[in-house]
Amino acid sequence: MVNRIGIRREDLYAWERRAPLIPEHVREIIAEHKLECVVQSSDRRVYNDDEYRRLGVQVVENLDDCPVIVVLNEIPVDVLRPDKVYVFFSHTIKGQPFNMPMLHRILQLRSTIIDYEKIVDDRGRRLIFFGNYAGLAGMIDTLWALGKRLEWEGIETPFAEIRQASHYASLDEAKAEIRAVGDAIRTAGLPAAITPLVIGVAGYGNVSRGAQEILDLLPLREMSPRELLAGNVPADPMSVVKVVFKEMDTVRPLSAGRPFDLDEFYKHPERYGPCFEPYLAHMHVMVNCIYWEPKYPRLVTRQGIRDLYAGSQPKLRVLGDITCDVKGGVEVTVKATEPDEPVYVYHPETGTTTAGIEGRGPVIMAVEILPSELPREASAYFSTILKRFVPTIAAADYARPFDELNLPVELKRAIIVYRGALTPGYEYLQQHLNSA
Repeated sequence: MVNRIGIRREDLYAWERRAPLIPEHVREIIAEHKLECVVQSSDRRVYNDDEYRRLGVQVVENLDDCPVIVVLNEIPVDVLRPDKVYVFFSHTIKGQPFNMPMLHRILQLRSTIIDYEKIVDDRGRRLIFFGNYAGLAGMIDTLWALGKRLEWEGIETPFAEIRQASHYASLDEAKAEIRAVGDAIRTAGLPAAITPLVIGVAGYGNVSRGAQEILDLLPLREMSPRELLAGNVPADPMSVVKVVFKEMDTVRPLSAGRPFDLDEFYKHPERYGPCFEPYLAHMHVMVNCIYWEPKYPRLVTRQGIRDLYAGSQPKLRVLGDITCDVKGGVEVTVKATEPDEPVYVYHPETGTTTAGIEGRGPVIMAVEILPSELPREASAYFSTILKRFVPTIAAADYARPFDELNLPVELKRAIIVYRGALTPGYEYLQQHLNSA
């Protein structure tokens, strides 16, 4: 059994302020499970050192004597140590090239990776996630980008009052301001130039629910994708049109006359082709909340955007890519952004980008780690889930062979590397390591 757990500071990104475990929950773990938990000092963390100290948690500079290290983001290669158990988002499971050096070093050091992203139930549903906070922050940033873009075009709207999520002191403050924007729309309406204003949300999972929680603060008229495509959108300046897209709206069977089947789509995506892009001409804003892998058809392609902008200015102003798979489901998301420079314009004719909201082409909001813009609330939410797993992780005997490791299956299937070797479910990563 592990007798000392270290909570590492986040130092990979300058703007990251979240914590995997908040002070109250660390105190609970120590008191209820008799575990020794220490926190690495940080001058950036939203929960500062004194907040931990006040609850009796030891704050230290060095975690070398901690067998288990809990953190959120990737760990710089030069601070990795041998024979450790690292619990974090490794961002390696797709063979991401930028993290292969880190993975290689952990293998060399005979250490272990438990990846939050792969802690799932028997149906593959993630058990530890920030998804709803990505949606919350992503929709705030998308509405902010819309207001700025319309302002640049000379179209005055209440959206210009919205700030970026990271500029609010709390989520409640952000929600209050967006409610005020909704009140202004109800009272004075929106300009004719953007009426009816249509915002589409692709997806209906945790990320989408967070995004819709923000969007629903506005006066809304909900429509189906079919109604949108048919052009049956009432020109009501006192409301915003919301359209939510599911799988059956984004892909269709390649065999003519064959009905859409959700199970078949996930088992045999090669039997389906894209059908989402025709909707883009009818939307001012498209928000992507769908998890994507290369085996699935894209929602938005470079050619589709090129065709859309080939004539006069289309309705589409902003693509809020909350999922943020670079060159993935939204192919024109050609790079991820950070909160200090959250958006860029994609120029369809050249495939180039310029920072900000000015230029012919859609504004792309692609902040890579959106929950970091709501650091206190996002940390508390994540910590509430994670604290239940920490005692179990600490109780495991990591001296045993992997087959005999006494961890529940949902944790064991999240072990990418065990004592310096890729586990059976992740041996495919060797080919990515070889090509890195």
